[in-house]
Amino acid sequence: MAGFKILSALLLATLSALNASAGPIEQRQACVATCGSICYWQQSVDEAVDAGYELYQAGETVGNNDYPHTFNNREGFDFAVAGPYQEFPMLNTFDPYTGGSPGPDRVVFNTAGEYAGAITHTGAGGNNFVECE
Repeated sequence: MAGFKILSALLLATLSALNASAGPIEQRQACVATCGSICYWQQSVDEAVDAGYELYQAGETVGNNDYPHTFNNREGFDFAVAGPYQEFPMLNTFDPYTGGSPGPDRVVFNTAGEYAGAITHTGAGGNNFVECE
C-alpha cells in the first residue's frame, strides 16, 4: 500500500512537471482558402492582396502577364464586394509574387483594395477559374 502511495505521488509530480514545462499550446491556423490541395492561411491571402493592391495603386505590374491585371469575372463568381476587380497570383510557397511563374492560384480584389475571393485554375478547364473552397 505504501508503495502505491509513493508511485502515485511520483506520477503526479512527473505529470505536473511535464505540464509546467510544456508551455502554452499554440493555436493552429485554419485554411481560409483551399485551392486544389493547397491550404492558404489568412496571412498569405492578406499578403497577396496587399502586394497586388500596392502595385495597382502605383500603376506598376510584375511578371510576363502583367500582374495585377483586370479580372473580368467571365465565370460569374458572386463576390461579397463590388468590382471592378483585379487578380494577382497567390503562390503555394506562401511568398508574395514578384515575377516568374504565377502558378494556378489567384486572389481577387477590387480597385479599392478590398478582398473579393480566391480562385484557381486547378480543376477548371482551359484557362478558366473555379472558386477556392
